[in-house]
Amino acid sequence: MSKALERRAKFREELILAAERSIAAGGLAGLKTRELARVIGVANGAVYNLVEDMDELILRVGSRTLGRLDAALTAAESNGPASPRETLVRIAVAYCDFAAENLELWRALFEHRMAPGKPVPEWAISEQMDLFRHIYRPLAELFPARTPAELGVTARSLFSAAHGMVLLGLEQKLIAVPVEALRKEIASIVRAMVDGLAGKPN
Repeated sequence: MSKALERRAKFREELILAAERSIAAGGLAGLKTRELARVIGVANGAVYNLVEDMDELILRVGSRTLGRLDAALTAAESNGPASPRETLVRIAVAYCDFAAENLELWRALFEHRMAPGKPVPEWAISEQMDLFRHIYRPLAELFPARTPAELGVTARSLFSAAHGMVLLGLEQKLIAVPVEALRKEIASIVRAMVDGLAGKPN
């Protein structure tokens, strides 16, 4: 790699890390290219020599967030009883914990909207969808007669239930719920959903 390319790669990594710190501190609303350029020591216009646009920068930060979430869910999978029911509970609680500990970065995953008419890149979609394997695997053990398509729908339903509880529970408003209470409620809901699904014909 040439010196110029090495320098560009270095500044690009620094830019993504600076954007990550900015989002973690103040959410997407506080993300400003001028401030990021100042932090990494480049001209304001040079930011767009490092990334295509703000959409790409936010997605690159999101990729790092998803990587850490993936690691947290992987750890939760093996940190307890091997039963698929309890694995799903641990995954859901780990998701809650991750969101609480990385609130603004987690929010940014769902608050970011691409520029009008611009699709989400395939690499970003692939990273997001890959996380569903954590839910899919235990569901496949619980319901071996279901088709992959059916398991995919169930995985999304379980995620939606847990995500909705986390989203509402962590809002800094009247509906906010203490994290420990939220963890218990999520565990109860996931167990109830799994038990209910198990009571239906496959």
